[in-house]
Amino acid sequence: MKRIALGLLCGAALLYALAIAMEGRFPHPGWGYLAAFAEAAMVGAIADWFAVVALFRHPLGLPIPHTAIIPSNKDRIGAKLAGFICNNFLSTEQVLAKLREFDTAGRLADWLARPASAERMGGWGVMAARYGLSAFDDARVRDFLGRIASAGLAQVDISRVAGQALDALTAGGRHQALLDEALAQVAELLEGETAQAQITEAIAREIRTLRYVGLDQVAARMATKKIVAAVANSVAELAAEPGHPLRARFDGFTADFIARLQLDPAFQQRGEEIRAELMAHPALGDYLHGLWGELLAWLHDDLARPDSSIAQRIAKLAGALGTRLQADAEIRHWINEQIEAAAPLAIERYREDIRVYIVERVGQWNADEMTDELERHIGRDLQFIRINGTLVGGLVGLAIHAVTQWARA
Repeated sequence: MKRIALGLLCGAALLYALAIAMEGRFPHPGWGYLAAFAEAAMVGAIADWFAVVALFRHPLGLPIPHTAIIPSNKDRIGAKLAGFICNNFLSTEQVLAKLREFDTAGRLADWLARPASAERMGGWGVMAARYGLSAFDDARVRDFLGRIASAGLAQVDISRVAGQALDALTAGGRHQALLDEALAQVAELLEGETAQAQITEAIAREIRTLRYVGLDQVAARMATKKIVAAVANSVAELAAEPGHPLRARFDGFTADFIARLQLDPAFQQRGEEIRAELMAHPALGDYLHGLWGELLAWLHDDLARPDSSIAQRIAKLAGALGTRLQADAEIRHWINEQIEAAAPLAIERYREDIRVYIVERVGQWNADEMTDELERHIGRDLQFIRINGTLVGGLVGLAIHAVTQWARA
């Protein structure tokens, strides 16, 4: 494009020289018009060449004022560019309007509900898990985890923690439900044929005097029935009466045991002894290392299979989440509301950071490199200015010459 523009300038110069020369040899009004066209075309071409070059550098290397506009004003251009982007693309109102139009929750639900997307989520999960395994499968990590476990165990008051755990587990009478389950298991055990046969055999062995007359098994079966009936009645009474004395005793025993775990120095001392034994025992470290190794081995094996259960689980969860979101308009509306509520804070927080980043980034550019890059992108269009200047200048010169000749006539 530069060669075309320069060719037009040279053509205009040759045309001007030809018109002047021919006008002297072969006088004719037409040569004046041609010379006026060529003269004005040269002026237009040179003027527009100066304007285009002045954008990027000093014409002919001369430090003419208000030339090399882009490199001289690089920092100011960066600030204006940053302001333009932040004010016209990152204003709070514009971003919120785009978020409302985008419908984040709806798009997310539709994307997750697609089987291909769910499988992709599973693949991403597998990739992340593999990276995590490769990073954590390191002797330094295992040693670190072992030290953390030992340090944590050293700070644990086993007796007090056990008491607090039991206190939480028995709050609201939860231990009575445990007692009910135990009673049910006892009743089921006694009603079983195997248990009754064992009781019968044990009683028969004790009734030695009746063995010689063959009555030991008969007496044992009768005694077993009575024992089972008595125990069943006791269990039924205990299960049916919330205020049964045995339940009260069970409550008292549980409360006393919890209090002793938390407050009794003897229990606390024993807990510290157990903790010290655990920490001093080499089997603890070996157990933790072995447990960690087994876990990593299982994960490696599962993630390496095409039908990885972890990937399938992630895909299933993603698909189920997408289906649920699709069916629940209220929760989608809530998600969009939360995004819109949080967006202004994020926009206000990061918009200025973006502005500063653009200004700093443009400021770091080399002026010559930036000039060359801009000229490479928009220079072709700028050469059309030179071409058009040549042609338009020639036409304007021709019109001026025609008007001048008409006025003289």
